[in-house]
Amino acid sequence: MVLRTILEIAAILLNFAWWLIVIQVILSWLVAFNVLNTSSQGVRRFLTGLDRVLEPLYRPFRKILPDFGGLDLSPVVVLLLIGILINPVISNALRSLPAPGM
Repeated sequence: MVLRTILEIAAILLNFAWWLIVIQVILSWLVAFNVLNTSSQGVRRFLTGLDRVLEPLYRPFRKILPDFGGLDLSPVVVLLLIGILINPVISNALRSLPAPGM
């Protein structure tokens, strides 16, 4: 019962992190194509906050990945790892546990 709860919480947190990364990637594209104005203090604070939250996830992969110039592939690597953790690992572990209430 406790293990099922821990796995479900981990799945929710990983899903939340996945969406944060997707939002950050989309916002970075909008900034790069001058759709979003970074001179707005609210936009700048939001982007800085996202960077501060997600940087610890990216840092280990940025050290390993080669330099591609202006292209940062660390969010893609983190998204792939989160997808692997959520789909095959956590979902299979939840299926192997007995149903709640048994």
